[in-house]
Amino acid sequence: MKKFKWNYKILTIILIVLLLFTNGLLLFRIAVINGSRYSESGHTGTDKEEYVWIGTNINDPMFVNHDQKALLKFGEDFDVKVSIDGPGTYDIPGQIATIMEVIKRKPAGIMVLGMEASLVPAVNAAIEAGIPTITVDADLVKSKRMAHVGSDWFSIGVKQAEAMVKLVGGKGKVAMLGIGDADNMQQGFDGFRSVMADYTDIYIVGEYDDMSNQKEAKRITQELLQDYPDLVGIAGFDSNSGPGIGAAIKELNKVGEIIVTCVDVEPEHIALLKEGVIHKLIGQKRELFTYYGASLLYDYNHKFLKETADYFKNGVSYIPFTVDTGLIEVDINNVDYIMQSAP
Repeated sequence: MKKFKWNYKILTIILIVLLLFTNGLLLFRIAVINGSRYSESGHTGTDKEEYVWIGTNINDPMFVNHDQKALLKFGEDFDVKVSIDGPGTYDIPGQIATIMEVIKRKPAGIMVLGMEASLVPAVNAAIEAGIPTITVDADLVKSKRMAHVGSDWFSIGVKQAEAMVKLVGGKGKVAMLGIGDADNMQQGFDGFRSVMADYTDIYIVGEYDDMSNQKEAKRITQELLQDYPDLVGIAGFDSNSGPGIGAAIKELNKVGEIIVTCVDVEPEHIALLKEGVIHKLIGQKRELFTYYGASLLYDYNHKFLKETADYFKNGVSYIPFTVDTGLIEVDINNVDYIMQSAP
């Protein structure tokens, strides 16, 4: 009986410890949900160098499932500390404040999601503080950043337009949705327009700011279809454009009547493609440009050429100035193959 009581006590203690440990992990993850900074590393202790990814709207599943996943893998592979920072909603001033705060702790490298030109002074401040800093996904060409790794957004616009022209038969009214103030979106819009300039029978009714919000994209699409009953196509340029456009088309029973092209290949996009709501997806290699971007920073800090190529002393760097990681085009004909090949 005594042995049973002692075993019961030991079991109780173990359960309490496990409960406390589980709650601790939960609280640790809640920091991510609230848009706060969190860190993970492939080591214990605080003596290892830190690489920081700073974005905005960092809770978006696209970032969590791809960019952040790749960064955590980089931390494990290189045995360094990696941190994910930035506001949990689309908030550029908040992202700027985050960059300035991160500068104070002097990490080994910073990657910035350069959505808007207002981020340039903060990126320059990081460089001036002697911190190797690059942009990923969206570039800040007028900043002092050391390198950019990501997609060519002009090409994203070109690819969408080429698909749209073919799918609408070279004529009709079309619209574009995206983040109005984002520089990379404007590059995408410019690429789209560059193709459409050769098709006089296609008329672009406008560019619309959906603020990377599915509900707003849905609302705008509903209004567009009311204002332009002869609209034949809509192109979406942020990760939430396509699902929002698709929701409106389904609700209005317009599936098959409106051609939709958009960016990204998240599960929502794939489902809508298979349902015939979306007709063309332009995917980015997000894991690649995040992992490779972090690797560039690590290489700059560790390779022997650093002695002769010092960006902060003589402006010379052996890491590439711009790396275009390419695009993935997905339609109903190759979607299953593409998804089977995905990491």
